[in-house]
Amino acid sequence: MKDKYDFSQGKRGQFYNPDAVFKEPVYLDEEIQNYLSARADSKGIALSDLVNSLLKKDIELIEAAK
Repeated sequence: MKDKYDFSQGKRGQFYNPDAVFKEPVYLDEEIQNYLSARADSKGIALSDLVNSLLKKDIELIEAAK
């Protein structure tokens, strides 16, 4: 690292985006990911679409049981 950096030409907020949305990564156990990947491949859909679909169904069941 340098002892000093020159920020005199810098522009404050140049890359700031107030509408940016942070999406947290979700990590699946290897066994679960392998199973769901195979199911998604057999259906011809993306893994994320399959996982979202399954989670939506679970949420509906949870809400219905309240």
